[in-house]
Amino acid sequence: MNVTLTPELEEIIQERVSSGLYSSPSEVLREALKLIAERDRLLEMQREKLREDLKAGLDQLDRGEFSTVTAQDVKDRIAERLRRKQ
Repeated sequence: MNVTLTPELEEIIQERVSSGLYSSPSEVLREALKLIAERDRLLEMQREKLREDLKAGLDQLDRGEFSTVTAQDVKDRIAERLRRKQ
């Protein structure tokens, strides 16, 4: 397999090898690919959770279990949470 990298990516790889964290460019690329796979797995888990939450919300709407909230209500709640965190 041949891979063509931009000079910027080559520099990043060389910096990692020069730092001693990795013993070769291949090791850097293997680690990068593992991190991409992990990120993709986490994103899929987040999407699945969002789907579940959306379904639960829609089911609640179907059962008539909802309250009316305005955009201003949401802004006020966010502002209150931010004040509490300070």
